[in-house]
Amino acid sequence: MRLLLHQRQYTLDILERTRMTDCKLCSNPVDTQGKLSEAEGTPVTDPTTYQSLVGALQYRTFTRPDITYVVQQICLHMHYPWEPHLTALKRILRYLRGTVDFGLLLHRRSSSTELVVYTDVD
Repeated sequence: MRLLLHQRQYTLDILERTRMTDCKLCSNPVDTQGKLSEAEGTPVTDPTTYQSLVGALQYRTFTRPDITYVVQQICLHMHYPWEPHLTALKRILRYLRGTVDFGLLLHRRSSSTELVVYTDVD
C-alpha cells in the first residue's frame, strides 16, 4: 500500500494570497549564487505579512522536506526582514508553484495496519 501526503490546496491558497498563482516558475527553491545577509537592501514594508508567509511555509515543510533548509534560512530573518529575504521567500513560492503536486510518499511493506511514531519530546 502507498500513501501520498501532500498539501496541494494549501499551497495553492498561499499562492493565491500572495497573488503568485501565475508566477514564473523556478527549478530550485534557493539561489545558489548568493547568501542571505543580516541587513542588506531596505527593510520589508510589512514585516507581519512576511512573518505570516514564513509560518505558512514552515507548516508546508511537513510534507515537503525538500524545502526545509531554505525555509529555515528565511526563518532566521523573521524578526527584522529585509527585501532580499522577501525575494528569497518569493523564490520558494515560485518553486512550489512548479512542484505543487509533490508530497511525501509513504510505503507500507507489511500487512500490519499499525502506525508507529517516534518523537524526542518529553
